[in-house]
Amino acid sequence: MSHRHHKGNTAKAVAIGGAVAAVAGFVAGVLSAPKSGQQTRTDLKKAADRKANQAEKELNRVHAELTKAIDDSKGSTEKLTIKAKKEFDELVLKAKDTKEKGREMLSAVQEGKTTNKDVKKAIEDANNAIEHLREYIKKR
Repeated sequence: MSHRHHKGNTAKAVAIGGAVAAVAGFVAGVLSAPKSGQQTRTDLKKAADRKANQAEKELNRVHAELTKAIDDSKGSTEKLTIKAKKEFDELVLKAKDTKEKGREMLSAVQEGKTTNKDVKKAIEDANNAIEHLREYIKKR
């Protein structure tokens, strides 16, 4: 993995962690503020909706990148040896599997049936699959 890619993943992890901390701080502030129960529930719903929207945007982004990386890889198979073709096919299969898991995670986010940890893991897996596929294509 390149140094630049590592820095990019670190920046994304910090951004996601910051967003999680901001939401947690917001929730703590809302729960300790002297507001009505209805107002508190409304504020919490708005914060949860914003967080879900952020997760959806990131999952859509990695889904689109995986689709592009898979599409870009289709023309590369003609030049490969049998062993290299097998490795390449495994990478493409993993990318497609990761893409499907990302789609499932997006549905779970939209339905409110997921955790931040699950979303972060899906995004990290997708970014890794994209990077591995792109690096393999560059080597060939």
